[in-house]
Amino acid sequence: MPAPVVPSPPPELLSVRVRDPYPYFAWLRRHAPAHADRRPGRTTVWQISRYDDVRALLSDGRLSKDPGRAPGYVAGPAGLNRHLVHADPPDHSRLRTLVNAAFVPRRIAQLEPFIADTANRLLDRIEQHTHVDVIADFAAPVTFRMICAILGVPDELDNAATRKTLMATIAPTPGLDSARMAADLHALLDTLIAGKRAGAEHSGVDLLGALVRASDDSRAMSEEELRSTAYLLLLVGHDTTMNLIGNGMLALLRHPGQAARLTGPEAETGLIATAVEELLRYDSPVRDATFRCAAEPVSLHGQSIGTGDIVSLLIGSANRDETHFTDADQLDLSRGPNDHLAFGFGPHYCIGAALARLEGTVAFPLLLQRLGPVTLAKPADELPWRPARVMRGLAALPVVRN
Repeated sequence: MPAPVVPSPPPELLSVRVRDPYPYFAWLRRHAPAHADRRPGRTTVWQISRYDDVRALLSDGRLSKDPGRAPGYVAGPAGLNRHLVHADPPDHSRLRTLVNAAFVPRRIAQLEPFIADTANRLLDRIEQHTHVDVIADFAAPVTFRMICAILGVPDELDNAATRKTLMATIAPTPGLDSARMAADLHALLDTLIAGKRAGAEHSGVDLLGALVRASDDSRAMSEEELRSTAYLLLLVGHDTTMNLIGNGMLALLRHPGQAARLTGPEAETGLIATAVEELLRYDSPVRDATFRCAAEPVSLHGQSIGTGDIVSLLIGSANRDETHFTDADQLDLSRGPNDHLAFGFGPHYCIGAALARLEGTVAFPLLLQRLGPVTLAKPADELPWRPARVMRGLAALPVVRN
């Protein structure tokens, strides 16, 4: 039986996908739940948009996380791709076990006073400012400070220059020298690892120090895996939570009635936990699940996904699926149950979920209380979004204090 004819997405939806992907996602769920993006000379990419399909395929063993299975696919910076996000069992299990201990909820919960102190110090700096960029002035530095504390990054490398070197790998600046970018990134990682080998002490978790010792003492990781894992943890531990804070604050600013439920005279006690879950669902910091490709043929909605085809699981679309969430396009901070997929599902469930939740729990009430009444400094549809491969995050969130 021939495959069903699938209509093409309307150009007007494609043209605004970076700024607002949700009308495009709704079109996919309705008309093409398994949509093939075929371009000459490139591997076919399947976009999977419905909640039930995305959830099932997130843990489907027929999909591989190994980019080497997709001909011509460029996974990321050269020499930095042998980490748990790009690994199948048994390598995935081995690598995840090595980093898991640092991210267990009990250990992460102990960071709450440090997170609150760091957040308040940043807000102290901008307390008298009329114009504030929530991303540059708060979300970026606070989330980078947290992952640096967990990894054991020395204070002299916890700065804007280090963040710029790291972030250039996922949203390169036009005209950027890619060779120079790669060299700077490798030099940064080598400096961090060399410091641990030289015996640099760091109070707290110091996950990177533990990984270096495991690599050197038991050969539990290769040198490439060590460098790749350091890169991965720095990147996703910073970027995803920065996006959560930025996307979440934008949602609250656009829904002042919901924001009032978290602070001020109308604040509802104990609401923050469900609020963070709803902000994760409503505008997910990870738009598309990380790399997967078909290790064997997969049939879905009358379509045949071929071996080696890339399968893009649209988390942002699944979390707005109207067949799974009542009033899916509405922000409801008390929504429950809320089984969103913002952190994925199955064996590759986000290892930093507890940290992201805690940072959101601390950050949103503090921002709302200490910034006071604010308005967007420009219309929402003019805000800049970073054109990253899988993430969804603002490049800036300028606000004016009233």
